[in-house]
Amino acid sequence: MDKLKTVFVTGGAGYVGSALIPTLLDNDYEVRVLDLCIYGENVFGEHQNHPNLTLIKGDIRDQELLKSSIEGADAVIHLACISNDPSFELNPELGKTINYDAFIPLVEISKSLGVKRFIYASSSSVYGIKEVENVTEDLPLEPLTDYSRFKADCEEELLKRAEEGFTTLIVRPATVCGYAPRQRLDVIVNILSNHAFHNRKIKVFGGEQKRPNIHIKDMVRFYLNSLEWESEKIDRKIYNAGYHNHTVNQIAKIVRHNIGEDVVLEKTPTDDNRSYHISSQKIKDELGFEAKHSIEEAVVGLCQAFESGNLPDSMNDSKYFNIKRMQEIDLV
Repeated sequence: MDKLKTVFVTGGAGYVGSALIPTLLDNDYEVRVLDLCIYGENVFGEHQNHPNLTLIKGDIRDQELLKSSIEGADAVIHLACISNDPSFELNPELGKTINYDAFIPLVEISKSLGVKRFIYASSSSVYGIKEVENVTEDLPLEPLTDYSRFKADCEEELLKRAEEGFTTLIVRPATVCGYAPRQRLDVIVNILSNHAFHNRKIKVFGGEQKRPNIHIKDMVRFYLNSLEWESEKIDRKIYNAGYHNHTVNQIAKIVRHNIGEDVVLEKTPTDDNRSYHISSQKIKDELGFEAKHSIEEAVVGLCQAFESGNLPDSMNDSKYFNIKRMQEIDLV
């Protein structure tokens, strides 16, 4: 396989992208990022002005912009979306236009311009709630929300368009955790770490529900590898990607153990007993990919970021919280 040289990343100034883009640049890729940059433009640290980085501030719904931006790219990594159920529910019509309506033109434009590989970030939420212990990729999808339904629909649309010379790969990640230059503090491990560090108290809603997570370093490694795996190994494949499945109680105890035994765990009953758990055995067996970084590592990394001042005003600044920022700017 000829090496893929130029990578177009949608949503590359987001949480995962802010950690991924510097890694791609360090591995000699030419990188183009398309992002609205609503959480900030300077999210790549010392790589911000890298000669192989082009940051395009724009909207994936702009098809003319897509055509001019993608031309000459070898691969597309599609991260951009209104991320997670609460953010989507703020404005369902907006969510649909970005997460679904913009997807098919993106794929078709990519194909027409000779992109060789298209990697799609779906979500493990597409399974809905399963009773079986190991939720594998061959189980039926039973999405519970519009957010997860459109993720599933996009998977189907991408697979329809796969063909020789246009390799497609779909990943269903667990919830990402850990420190990144464009930090999110509205996902479970990061929320609990923020509250434990600053308030010395964690509210645990329910507790027995399972929440699969994956460290952002492992997620970055997956996308890097996705550009390097042989096409025949990954074409039209779908993989879960996660670390161990933990209950909310277990996550809270990991956070307290790593931040301080003085942290109080406050239990609160909840009506939300959704329990998600996935198996990541298939990707290990077929591609040798296995999550290496633990939840403990994510917590410690966040603590170091809090202590060093890399996440100022982490309880309040809207840039760490998708819903807060979207409400502020009234994205349409």
